[in-house]
Amino acid sequence: MKKNVTNLLRLLAGIVTLSSIYYFAPWEAGLYYLRPLSHTLQQEVDLFVEQGVDGVIVYVDKKGEEPAYYSSGLDNRINQTPIRPDALFKIASIAKLYDAAAITKLVGEGKVELDGYLSDYLPLISARIEHADAITIRMLIQHRSGIPNYTDHARYHWGELDVDIMDLVLDQPADFKPNTDYAYSNSNYLLIQKIITEVTGAPHGEYIQQTLLAPLGLSHTFFSINDVSKDRVISGYHVGYEDDLRHLDHGYLSTAKDVSIFLRALNEGTFFSDKEKQIYTSLYEYDHTGWVLGYQSIARYHEQEDMVVIQFVSTTGNDIVMLTNILYDRVMHILRAK
Repeated sequence: MKKNVTNLLRLLAGIVTLSSIYYFAPWEAGLYYLRPLSHTLQQEVDLFVEQGVDGVIVYVDKKGEEPAYYSSGLDNRINQTPIRPDALFKIASIAKLYDAAAITKLVGEGKVELDGYLSDYLPLISARIEHADAITIRMLIQHRSGIPNYTDHARYHWGELDVDIMDLVLDQPADFKPNTDYAYSNSNYLLIQKIITEVTGAPHGEYIQQTLLAPLGLSHTFFSINDVSKDRVISGYHVGYEDDLRHLDHGYLSTAKDVSIFLRALNEGTFFSDKEKQIYTSLYEYDHTGWVLGYQSIARYHEQEDMVVIQFVSTTGNDIVMLTNILYDRVMHILRAK
């Protein structure tokens, strides 16, 4: 009976999805969504690679069970080598969880005030950021500052930059007055990292390494492609381009296992005091997705199952974002059916 209900719900969801796909999305994504679920996760990731992606890694950590990798596809097109489940991957905006956790620790230590102003912490550049004397640290974390997103700037592109990123943040008109609206902006977290550096007197990654990563034994998380040998990193590709994009510096890199350990610790409050747990809960999210050229990622904790599921996909472009979300949905259906 339960199986019949589940199948009916999937059929109804499929009809709704197919209707939206007809008008808004490529048919391929809809057809993939409606395919019968695979019997195993390995079969499912193999099927996903057939949709035109280079590689995929799914890491599952369910409390009380041995964590498991499921991977398929190529690590590199030229060498035609199989994807390495434990290779480094660019996690993009998942990094915001680490930065938000670091600010929480600094608040707990009394070194940062959430309602302190941007102008207090970065006085040398505050005159070049509109409303800097009204933008709080909390607003930066919660994307309510009104500071424009530098990745939307006309001079920004996802490849090699010919300008300093801060040049795309400074001297820009605000999108809105502080705390009057919400707009996701990578500029907020670029400034958060600079505040961490200013407060601690060291690169922001050093503080995160000491307070978050080292206590968890996470030795496979880095802050720049320039910090690691590139052969440790999965190659990333964009539809329509043959070039391997792993040499581009797009911030944090980590393994699926390291991200999973961090995400569980974040959700369980492992590295927080009771006070810090309350601060973080009021401040930011407990899971995230990520996208940079050639790399897409999803990191989520599922409380009901007490399970962390990390998904890395090494191809971007066209409808790959939709396919990636569909895969995650199918992975969860398979896991829950078990």
